[in-house]
Amino acid sequence: MRAMILAAGLGARMQPLSALRPKPVLPVVGIPLVAWPLAWLARHGVREVVLNLHHLPHATRAAAEAWTPPGLAVRFSEEPDLLDTGGGIRRAAPFLRESDPSIVISGDMICDFDLSALVARHRARGDRLTLALRDDPRGDRFGTIGLDSEGRMRRIARRFDLGGEIEAGVNVSVYVFARRAFDSLPARRVFNHLDDWVAPELASGAQDLRGERFSGETLLWEPVGTPSEYLAVNLELPTVSYFDAPCRARALGVRIEPGLVIGAGAKLEPGVRLRRAVVWNDELVPEGLHAEGGVFAGGRFHRCESEGERTTPRRVRNAP
Repeated sequence: MRAMILAAGLGARMQPLSALRPKPVLPVVGIPLVAWPLAWLARHGVREVVLNLHHLPHATRAAAEAWTPPGLAVRFSEEPDLLDTGGGIRRAAPFLRESDPSIVISGDMICDFDLSALVARHRARGDRLTLALRDDPRGDRFGTIGLDSEGRMRRIARRFDLGGEIEAGVNVSVYVFARRAFDSLPARRVFNHLDDWVAPELASGAQDLRGERFSGETLLWEPVGTPSEYLAVNLELPTVSYFDAPCRARALGVRIEPGLVIGAGAKLEPGVRLRRAVVWNDELVPEGLHAEGGVFAGGRFHRCESEGERTTPRRVRNAP
């Protein structure tokens, strides 16, 4: 089975951290974020994966190659100009067509659920597209996808609505595509996969574009798209079924303490006091720095959370 990890974005919401490293390379307990989706896909039978690249592509390429699990072959699709999500998929479609079905996921999250079972149900139904949805209280923030009583897609956030919705869930950016799905790709270079590809197919009467809704207990999903989300996932790292991140991190020399992650090779000068903070690998934190709620990277401290976020702990679920 083949898959694609969407990894080409500029990371505008992750600034200023994404100016230093692309989002897939941001260290989560000292390990590049891309290690999680690579390990998850490998655990569920994917043998070949493509990552699209644009912002600081050499960094993402190096991190992916270093953290590719045994038995998984990785390749890359470089985009000199950003193609948006749909354009990136279209460029990789010849690769994805060789697998029926194939999987496309976002590269800026930590996710865990029974992906193999989702793929099996997708095959059994003969659907063109199946996407995973989560019953999540953050629906107002991330938007939701609406389904009818048969699980067919009826609504995309507030942008597209056919009516007939029975239930809804947050789109966690995990898609299972049948080979024939790529036959209807728009003949354009740059487009959004939901608004410009899926929505027109729904409007034309497609009945084989489906979502599956999971509870928070059966689907773990932690987005890593903003500095506050990045800080939170470091300090309250979720446990997943396919990757022992704390063990791997400590073997690299990362120090993981309550409210503090200190990367391998990092040094704290005398008098440093950090709370709810992450220090990147090989950084030198200057003498006497007192800081809270952020990341020391690129030689300076970057605040990542507001006062409200500092006083409201994030609840993290373990792996399903």
